[in-house]
Amino acid sequence: MCQTAGNVTSSALNPHGTGFLLINATSGSYNATGNLTSPQPLPFTPAGGLGTNTTNVTAPVYHPFSDYDYESLLLSLYQQQAEQKAFRQILQLFTVADFEQVGLSSIDFDLVQFLADQESGHTQLLQSILGPSGIVECDYAFPFTNVSGFVTFLDKLTSWGEATVNGFLEHLDSRPAAQLLLLSVTAEARQNVILRAFEGLFPTPALFQTAISQSLGWSLLSRYITGCSQLTPRLVWQNFPTLNITNAPNATSNWTLAGITGNFTTPNPSSIPLPGTENTTINFTADFPGNAVGPNRTYTTSSHALGQPRFAAWISQINVTYTELINFSNSSTGWTASASLPSVALFPTSRTPLISGSVYVVITDTDQPVTPFDISILNDHIIAGPAVFVSN
Repeated sequence: MCQTAGNVTSSALNPHGTGFLLINATSGSYNATGNLTSPQPLPFTPAGGLGTNTTNVTAPVYHPFSDYDYESLLLSLYQQQAEQKAFRQILQLFTVADFEQVGLSSIDFDLVQFLADQESGHTQLLQSILGPSGIVECDYAFPFTNVSGFVTFLDKLTSWGEATVNGFLEHLDSRPAAQLLLLSVTAEARQNVILRAFEGLFPTPALFQTAISQSLGWSLLSRYITGCSQLTPRLVWQNFPTLNITNAPNATSNWTLAGITGNFTTPNPSSIPLPGTENTTINFTADFPGNAVGPNRTYTTSSHALGQPRFAAWISQINVTYTELINFSNSSTGWTASASLPSVALFPTSRTPLISGSVYVVITDTDQPVTPFDISILNDHIIAGPAVFVSN
């Protein structure tokens, strides 16, 4: 079986879903019969693959091979530095006693220290790959003032950093650099499990991780960067107008955190919805394009969408599902609208809902079919976003 992209599904529950349809593969450039179709270049080695060095053994070059590589890896460096500084700031602002006051422990505090060290290693790796111009010296304004706020924000921050890499990793020209980045992003995924455990949420609620485009990741990260040094290279990626969810659930709003050694498999049902159990309406506010954002406010939000806001696109796991906007209303600086939370399973035979874990919501002018490999196609249709919706 293989996955065929770009198929639009339609049902009473999911009228605008797009994503994957699993079918038996009978066409394509490779005839998958179960038998080898070409001579083996070396013993125990099938033909094919990228950078396998089966005919010409050369040392891998861990460096960008194109502008696309450089800008993608530079964005990752911005992200890793933000995560490193966020974890370091937590250790500076709070004590073990602060952690214990909300149900965490000294072990959890030590774990945060290690996560900060982990981010330092990821930052050094990207600086080495990028070379002398890979300098990111920025200041950040993180939206947390207590331990509970740090857990909630870092859950989202690490999630979208991972999702951004998932979106561009397979498009990098430099396969050696992609290999090293893969080894760091898989560590990032474990960080998110830890942070969800801190929140008392089910640690791994999704069948698959999610992929978003570089511009979506940059739109999220740039909101928290107040300034950068003149040595810091400017990024090429787009900044979309800000989208906010006004009735977003908050796992830590009314209960004690669980900690990595706590009972984190029993979520608080009153704070995080379980999609599919009831019809849930999500409310949005959005800015018009043209606002100054990002480092030193030198970036400007924009949208290339030609149509009006029509859909909320829910980017989750290996799917993008659309629900129609309702209650649309303009204001002097932006607009408000609502949309239904999709309540469908990822696969017909799966108990796992499509909306699970960290979900990225954008507002679009059309229900464009996209998949994780071509997620950047969605950029031309985005009017505002993304917002991060955390589900359990």
